[in-house]
Amino acid sequence: MELNWKIRKFSQLTVRELYEIYKIREAVFVVEQNCPYHEVDENDLKSLHVYALDDRREIIAYARIFQAEDAVTFGRVLINRKYRGKGLGKELVSKLIEVIGDTAPGAKVVIEAQEYIQPLYASFGFKRTSEVYLIDNIPHVTMERVQSR
Repeated sequence: MELNWKIRKFSQLTVRELYEIYKIREAVFVVEQNCPYHEVDENDLKSLHVYALDDRREIIAYARIFQAEDAVTFGRVLINRKYRGKGLGKELVSKLIEVIGDTAPGAKVVIEAQEYIQPLYASFGFKRTSEVYLIDNIPHVTMERVQSR
């Protein structure tokens, strides 16, 4: 499946795009993972939103990238349930690394990864740098990767 990636600052998102982003994030992170928390936060305002849409304008894959202290981070990484099992997670992470390389060459990338998905990130050169900890009762680990220039 060839995805048509979109990369937008918050101010560049259309109302419809923002609606679709919030709708899929709520479906995955609040409903599917049963985590009642504030899904919309101030990081949305400073993020690059990376996503692909299907022909019905629904989100297929999504993540956001932003500066966090002395590193770049990405999060809210998701694949729409209808499109899982097709290798799109790898395609999304590859796109995130490409965008970070273009916008912050040489930057250290630090992420809070759900523990079960560590092998995916490790395949892109991320190294685990913490013990397991809970975020909203979901096991996570911190992982880091240094971008090449």
